[in-house]
Amino acid sequence: MVSLFEELETREAAACARVKELESRIAELTARLEAERETWSRLRVTRETVAEVVAEMSGSDGASVAEQPVEPAAGGQPVRVVGAIMVPHWREGLSLDALPDVYRDIVEVVADASTLMQAKQIAPRIGLPAVTAKIEGTRGKLKRLVERGWLREDQPGMFALAHRATVESGEEAER
Repeated sequence: MVSLFEELETREAAACARVKELESRIAELTARLEAERETWSRLRVTRETVAEVVAEMSGSDGASVAEQPVEPAAGGQPVRVVGAIMVPHWREGLSLDALPDVYRDIVEVVADASTLMQAKQIAPRIGLPAVTAKIEGTRGKLKRLVERGWLREDQPGMFALAHRATVESGEEAER
């Protein structure tokens, strides 16, 4: 028969082993957490830096960087920036040609309207089905065009052209 003290020592040893196992797992998780925090921080700083550079580029020349090659990477292949479609900030003399196609279509539809327009009215006119997902995507583009000065939002969800001269100069260029 096992004595009471032997049983307590066995239980204590088992508890000590469990504590050491948990401490080891905590140390491993803490190291992983710190590595992920570092990755997260670097990605956040990178995104903010890219946003600043893109904003500066759109303010200076209005160029689109939808897929612009840069210096070759270590493997000799050019690195491409994909998905960073630029909607430049409006400025005097900048034509609709500076906008990506879908944004240009939106501005032209709004310019042709005699009243304020909603996203649900614009989506079908630019060739999209009048379904919620496409309307919300169009609303996001409208908001971006408002932020960049191409359109104005007189009432919530109601959009109008901010600068008539932009569309008129674009029409003259086509003639």
